[in-house]
Amino acid sequence: MEKEKKNINETAENKKEEKTGWKAELISWIQVLATAAVIAFVLTTFIIANSEVPTGSMENTIMAGSRVIGSRLHYKFSEPERGDVAIFVWGWQCPECGVMGEGDVKPDQCPRCEYNVGKRSQTVYYVKRVIGLPGDVIDIVDDVVYLNGSETPLDEPYLAEEMNQGETFHFEVPEGHYFMMGDNRNYSMDARYWMNPYISEDKMIAKVLFEYFPTPKLIK
Repeated sequence: MEKEKKNINETAENKKEEKTGWKAELISWIQVLATAAVIAFVLTTFIIANSEVPTGSMENTIMAGSRVIGSRLHYKFSEPERGDVAIFVWGWQCPECGVMGEGDVKPDQCPRCEYNVGKRSQTVYYVKRVIGLPGDVIDIVDDVVYLNGSETPLDEPYLAEEMNQGETFHFEVPEGHYFMMGDNRNYSMDARYWMNPYISEDKMIAKVLFEYFPTPKLIK
């Protein structure tokens, strides 16, 4: 009788230990996942920016469909420099029909489908190269870029090919703003064609450091 009682007690204790062990393992996994989620949130919000380049506007530096990583910290401690490839806020997009608009002002109603956009609109990020700095005067004549009245064109070894648009432009970059262009000038809808061609400093999100898909490489 005592032996049977002892066996019953041991069985109950083993089951209790198994149940306790299962709960402890579950709690451990929840803690691991929660910690990973917090780390990922901190990284993507304050340290790195992950962006896709869906078009060929930055070829051959970044090919269409590539994904890149940028450093958010870079522009927290230093100002954008000419030649940087940067991720920045360009505008908004209607989640219903996909129409896009420039700038910070998001309409209450989509101008195309009349969807009540409000705060539900999606932020549109672009990846382009910094060409004009605050206070710069930019002239594009005979398909080459001139800065601040210089008679020598801007040296741009990163271009996919020479521009062949035959267009003339004049821009004066306001203080606290930047002028952005794609490396594939003949196929880039960049600042030359925007209603507001200048990006304010607070919209400059990150300096692109490297491409991780499909071909890992540094971006210069």
